[in-house]
Amino acid sequence: MATLMGDRDDPYLWLEDIAGADASVWVRDRNAETVAALAGDEAFTAMRSEIRQVLDSDERITYPGWCGDGLYYDFWRDETHPRGVWRRTTLDRYRSPEPTWDVLLDVDALAADEDENWTWSGASLLRPGCRRALVSLSRGGADAVVVREFDLSDGAFVVDGFTLPEAKSSVCWIDSDTIYVATDFGAGSLTTSGYPRVVRRWRRGTALADAAVVYEARTDDIAVYASHDSTPGFERDFVGRFVDFYRTENHLLTESGELTRLAIPEDARWDVHREWLVIRLRSSWAVGGTTYPAGALLAVRFDAFLAGDRQMTVLFEPDGRTALSHHHWTRNHLILAILTDVRSRLEVLTPGADGWRQTSSAGLSDLDHSRVVATDPERGDDYLDASEGFLQPVAMRLGQVGADSEILRREPAVFDAEGLTVRQFFATSADGTRVPYFVVGDPGAQGSPTLLTGYGGYEHSLTPYYSGVIGRGWLARGGTYAVANIRGGGEYGPEWHRAAVREKRPRAFEDFAAVATDLVARGITTPAQLAIEGGSNGGLLMGVMLTRYPALFGAVAAHVPLLDMRRYHRLLAGTSWIAEYGDPDRQADWAYLREFSPYHNVRGDLSYPPVLLVTSTRDDRVHPGHARKMAARLREHGHGVAYYENVDGGHGAAANNEQRAFLWALRLTFLWRRLAAPLLPAPRDPADESATAVVGEPN
Repeated sequence: MATLMGDRDDPYLWLEDIAGADASVWVRDRNAETVAALAGDEAFTAMRSEIRQVLDSDERITYPGWCGDGLYYDFWRDETHPRGVWRRTTLDRYRSPEPTWDVLLDVDALAADEDENWTWSGASLLRPGCRRALVSLSRGGADAVVVREFDLSDGAFVVDGFTLPEAKSSVCWIDSDTIYVATDFGAGSLTTSGYPRVVRRWRRGTALADAAVVYEARTDDIAVYASHDSTPGFERDFVGRFVDFYRTENHLLTESGELTRLAIPEDARWDVHREWLVIRLRSSWAVGGTTYPAGALLAVRFDAFLAGDRQMTVLFEPDGRTALSHHHWTRNHLILAILTDVRSRLEVLTPGADGWRQTSSAGLSDLDHSRVVATDPERGDDYLDASEGFLQPVAMRLGQVGADSEILRREPAVFDAEGLTVRQFFATSADGTRVPYFVVGDPGAQGSPTLLTGYGGYEHSLTPYYSGVIGRGWLARGGTYAVANIRGGGEYGPEWHRAAVREKRPRAFEDFAAVATDLVARGITTPAQLAIEGGSNGGLLMGVMLTRYPALFGAVAAHVPLLDMRRYHRLLAGTSWIAEYGDPDRQADWAYLREFSPYHNVRGDLSYPPVLLVTSTRDDRVHPGHARKMAARLREHGHGVAYYENVDGGHGAAANNEQRAFLWALRLTFLWRRLAAPLLPAPRDPADESATAVVGEPN
């Protein structure tokens, strides 16, 4: 039986010392073993090369945003620019087969000039006009960033501009000379989760230490926030605190510094657009004589709400099969993305004198997924929409509410999908719940090597998507790919998520096991031919499958996984996840957490499928100690485990396409070999009719 340990009994606490000498030697030795076993032959090299080709392809579609200047902005990585370039172009140029871009910032050149391991972490543009930006740069892909002011006209950092040292900062423009800053101001300025607790209003030319404090969260909150709405005629400022991962306390902040509490449910999501307040409920809300259900989207005029009006207009109401995925404002309309059994559709809502009018958009196939990529309410009612499916490459459309959309770009296929189909099935979980899942592959294949993935947490939905990596590395080599939409996700709204939080977490695990069982029952695969993979919270899922349902699988891969549920809240950002999992320091919570904590349930008297654990030394969200200690414990009990830790990458485990290609090739090579799949030739790139290379192993 597994021995449940406390902190004092944990023999591998030393592996939590991220840069400790002993831990570093252990990591180096495990990496060497894994590289020697998996990455030393021509088959691996060919797999990595194919994946790198997909990741670096000039024909990829990125997802641009635009600002009030009408220019399209995106961030691009390829073989020439592994760290990437921040760039922009015009609509006319974006329409062309080979658009030209104006490079604003070359991160590779910056890293070389400054001898720093910079990776891009985004930019906040000053609206309206977008003449300045606050650029965030990370060392090695960590969540902590350095912030610098950038002049988009000059294409250079602003001398003596706004600058912040490395920290988990958040910044927001107020006007060209003033910003909100939440950062590490020194002792007492961070929460127990390691995020900023204090927000200040910082004016250009003054010392940060002299900036006025506008709001403070509590030490045991997750973080503080501040935002500014620059819409002409509707300028507003908001501050608040994240009480936990799902609850916020929100205030309207006046110029004089007065706070007005917004009487919105703490666990609701909300936004303001011009005269409107829109509220998306996560729990039912009884207000104004009416009870609104969880998952509903409500609208009310903002000023009327502040004055006490609680008569809401219901813009969306869920049912047992349908949930709201997201919504976006244009200048005059609200676009809703709705999921019905994990199939998407877009609807447009328009406020008017007689209420809200609703129309539906058309043109999407059943199993394709469409999402709004960007809108710019400053400019009008245009929107960018991307649609894709497991076998359908991304198509980027420019739409305008009330008019036909225009396909701006279409990504070419990077693997041969002839003979492959997408099917949706429903498995029955242990408590009778129907759990949807997608199966992609040859519908006539029986007992084929199958790769199943899932997540099941934080109300995050797994929707159909086109993956050239999975296509080249798995489907085109004869494998079947499956995606499980288990509880804990958001596929059916907040109730689907709430059904698997805290003490109900095992429902997510039962759902995933039910999908695995159903795949076998339908003859699609066998336990020996069924591999699973997942990351972060999905890595916790993989750990539980390994320790609780080992007979269902032939191989397991987990990246940046969460595995030690006794100490997760004491490592890096872990405290912020207590609302999702529970507090191990509370006896009642640890009583259920210890039942599924993978690290605490490794047994020596069970046969486990082989497992690969991948993490990053620079992951400052999920501590690499989770994967390190799990690997050590599995080794202690004689189980087959491969381990690889990338020195860069943050929570993504990779900082550039070279590292991404290596890690994907490592995972897929491991899974193919452990399933003992028959040797197959490398797939042909459908865009290259002359491709004839043959690879000796199906990596």
